[in-house]
Amino acid sequence: MLCHHHHRHPHSGVEAFDGPLIRLPGHGGGGGGSSTTTHTDHVEGHFDEDDDDDDDGEVVSGSERILSVNDYGAIGDGSYNYINSFFLVSFFQAFKDAWYAACSSTSQKAILKIPEKRKYMVRPTDFAGPCSTNVTLRILGSILAPQNPVIWRKQNPRRWLYFHGISHLALRGRGVGIVDAMGEKWWAKSCKIRKINVRNAKKYKYLKHTCISVSARCMQALTFHKCRHLKVRNMTLLNSPHSHIAFAGCFHVKASGLKLIAPASSPDTDGIHISGSDTVYVQNTEIATGDDCISIGPGSNKVRIRNVACGPGHGISIGALGKLNTWAKVSDVQVSGAVLTNTKNGVRIKTWQGGQGYVDDIWFSNITMKNVSNPIIIDQYYCDTLQPCKNQTGAVKVSKVSFMNITGTSATTHAMRFACSDTFPCHGIHLQDIRLTLDSGWNATSFCWKASGFTYGLVDPPSCLALEDDYPVIINNPHSSGSLLLQPQ
Repeated sequence: MLCHHHHRHPHSGVEAFDGPLIRLPGHGGGGGGSSTTTHTDHVEGHFDEDDDDDDDGEVVSGSERILSVNDYGAIGDGSYNYINSFFLVSFFQAFKDAWYAACSSTSQKAILKIPEKRKYMVRPTDFAGPCSTNVTLRILGSILAPQNPVIWRKQNPRRWLYFHGISHLALRGRGVGIVDAMGEKWWAKSCKIRKINVRNAKKYKYLKHTCISVSARCMQALTFHKCRHLKVRNMTLLNSPHSHIAFAGCFHVKASGLKLIAPASSPDTDGIHISGSDTVYVQNTEIATGDDCISIGPGSNKVRIRNVACGPGHGISIGALGKLNTWAKVSDVQVSGAVLTNTKNGVRIKTWQGGQGYVDDIWFSNITMKNVSNPIIIDQYYCDTLQPCKNQTGAVKVSKVSFMNITGTSATTHAMRFACSDTFPCHGIHLQDIRLTLDSGWNATSFCWKASGFTYGLVDPPSCLALEDDYPVIINNPHSSGSLLLQPQ
């Protein structure tokens, strides 16, 4: 559910929102206000740490050019100027000019610096490719969004820092870079906060001042569209109105060392959203937001998530898929080494009724749950509207899903829940080495509807899956401490 802001004069007020903006103590990527996240141990994976995140010297060589936004007129004083301010427009142009200089550089590599200990307020900015060289955006200071959504009046409201059509782009924060999207006034207009039923919105005299969820008009902090060989590392993102980072139509993405933080009560604030993308790695990242820590949308393939701390939030989700009877496909996803704390869901697959397509080859392994509601869940009856969704026979097919070595505590009686379609039941569900108890210490239970599969090792609570006739062969997976599942021919 997304929000649609109404247009007001910059000096006018906005509805109050009870969740304060997250503030970090002092400057840098450490700390998260009142949010608590869990540091997890390093997990070896597909991330090859490069040697190109150094070179602080301001020397321009034939192979490398280093630029600063200050060279093009940006002033990092953190001023919040109004929409008609000459200075705000000037800062915006400074970032555009600096990007153009870096992107069009004839050197083998260009580094564009956001200097340390500086705060830059930046209007919605389009960082367009293709570039003639490899570009690194080195964020050592803070980038702040304008506080008032009216800035987006004549802009695409979903975009703030929008990168598209770029190959071999890197964003690096070195642990001190901060991007703060200042989402408080956007959240105040959310349908979820204002509890406005979109279907009945026409009854309101103030229709133009209401949030219309289906219009998808809520800003994402960092959007990467059709980028290839992309790296995003070692920075903090705060208070996005919607997703903090969105990868759409990208190929070969590596994201690591990130902190993504928003109030637990902030609506629709996904940490990372992946859609239409292939070969995406997320590792060593802490996420504490008001929605999914990581959501994987339609068209995603070969996604690897390792060593992620999630909570508060809504867990790690595939979906929701098949909304408005659309076709969707997600395949080859592995989530390993995650710790989820006080989340509303654990690891989840969610699909709308009436959709088409399929989800398969999904692995959730080596995951710790701490007071998590619905730790393991497949929900083919997902409905995120204020009125009940109508029953439909169509469904996105779900098969070949493995849950392995998942332990911890559940905040709900059903620690495992498989609510599958009557028309297209879930099959090939693999449970292995599951140990989930209630936080009180009592035994949890399982719920199944139209779901079948098989179990290995200890599974507690006991499985309720309908047993399938042919067990697959299990062999060791050289890339994981879990197992590799081979379906019978």
